[in-house]
Amino acid sequence: MSISDLFDSGFKDRNKGHFASIVRVAMENGHLSEEERHFLDKLAVRLDITDAEYKEILASPFSYPINPPYLHTQRLERLYDLSRMVYADHILGPKQKEILTRFALALGFTPGNVSYIVDKALSLLVLNVDSDTFVYEMQHMNK
Repeated sequence: MSISDLFDSGFKDRNKGHFASIVRVAMENGHLSEEERHFLDKLAVRLDITDAEYKEILASPFSYPINPPYLHTQRLERLYDLSRMVYADHILGPKQKEILTRFALALGFTPGNVSYIVDKALSLLVLNVDSDTFVYEMQHMNK
């Protein structure tokens, strides 16, 4: 097995774990709404999740390891990606803030400041900032 195969395999496994974590959050109320399903469909494409993997993960999201980002910067990068997905095309409509809050909590942001973090994330997306600017602004929002 080549090094690129190992990298691809690890990257793919991480994406599947990340997707499974998001499915768990979306399904915490026992079902997926049409908006949540549409969001997951788009996210699966972005994370290169095959149809077979998608069905397998939906059937058993708890069989995949949780791999939350360890570093704060990595959590912010994931928050950026998730925020863009939630914000794009207003897929979730009025539920944007609610589901982004659930995702932010699952990423490890604390309940005490998650509302502020989500508001800041969405306001940065309105300004159409790139990933680097998003991370910088989020890291320096209390300063």
